[in-house]
Amino acid sequence: MVAGSFAEVCRVCGTALHGPLGHLFHLFGIRRSIRNPNVCNRCDAHLQEGQTVEVTVLFADLTAFTKLTNELGAERSYEIVTAYFAMAKEVLFRHDAYIDKYIGDAVMAYFNVPIRNPHHGQSALKAAMAIQQGMQAVSAAQGITLQTRVGVASGHARMGRLGAVDGQDFTVIGEAVNLAARLESLANPGEVLIDATTATKCADNCMGLKPELLGVKGFDQPVQAYRLDATKRRLVQNSMGDESGGIRQRLGMGSVLFTILGAPCALSAALSPLSVVLGVVAATGATSTFSHMLDAAPIRIPLQLIGITGALVNLYVIRHAAMRRKVAGLLTMPASERRKVLLVTALSWFSLLAVALETYHHIFVKGLSWFGPPL
Repeated sequence: MVAGSFAEVCRVCGTALHGPLGHLFHLFGIRRSIRNPNVCNRCDAHLQEGQTVEVTVLFADLTAFTKLTNELGAERSYEIVTAYFAMAKEVLFRHDAYIDKYIGDAVMAYFNVPIRNPHHGQSALKAAMAIQQGMQAVSAAQGITLQTRVGVASGHARMGRLGAVDGQDFTVIGEAVNLAARLESLANPGEVLIDATTATKCADNCMGLKPELLGVKGFDQPVQAYRLDATKRRLVQNSMGDESGGIRQRLGMGSVLFTILGAPCALSAALSPLSVVLGVVAATGATSTFSHMLDAAPIRIPLQLIGITGALVNLYVIRHAAMRRKVAGLLTMPASERRKVLLVTALSWFSLLAVALETYHHIFVKGLSWFGPPL
């Protein structure tokens, strides 16, 4: 996948990532995520607070690579792994996967977060088969026969930061992750080995396949799995249309404003520092009755307008963020973000109340018009 084929907007929040607006937002720190360039880095950061999600996990690993390394040497092995990862990344990004990590000559990715996809099992299976088929081109380009094993499993996993405070890494952990890794190790070269849950999600593509009961390390009971050979099987194309469940959003002025102030992503839009500061300024207006300087129209009116605007922007963005979370399937909010949203909401309403009280006092108590002269 070349850069020009990436999505023009973030598939989670709709922020522009390409074109003039994309270049403008780049100045505000908004870039494509390195884990999936169809997602912005701010939506990337939102995942790291942690939550339990339904995902399909994929592990793909080159086979006999230790032997190849011993035979070919480090430099040649590096070239092969680089070519393999380039092909795998193109396939995974095309199917809206989110790359978790690279482990030696293996890649781990998962589907359905952050790009919401109700058909994440099918997307993962298609990506797995495409990786297997892509190995032919990699082998031809490198002049050596290469094969890979792929394991796929679906279930719930906990995502968040793990590790020491000064060396934390974002990842997902759970039974689906462990099972996908184990199935990859049990797959034969050129095969895709999937668990029963993924097979249920991909019934059309698993018709005629016989389930196997496999003894999997770390699992007390045998695990039911299905083997697919990419060279002998073509996946059924369903009618679900665009595989991505991501948001497609028209970029209006509101989106531009929200992106600059805090990005219209599921969480951080509610936390625009500029809007919070401007909203609190309105509280200063409430004390203007005790200060002739602040009560002067040239100072009081701009402060009130700025405070009202900041408060309304905050409240609207919070509502916007809630809608984006619902569409993206992020029904839970981390406690730290919830506290921030409550704080911003309280400050915004306090700002509006401060302006209202100051205006009431100015007009009805002091008998002045809003612009200053007596009524």
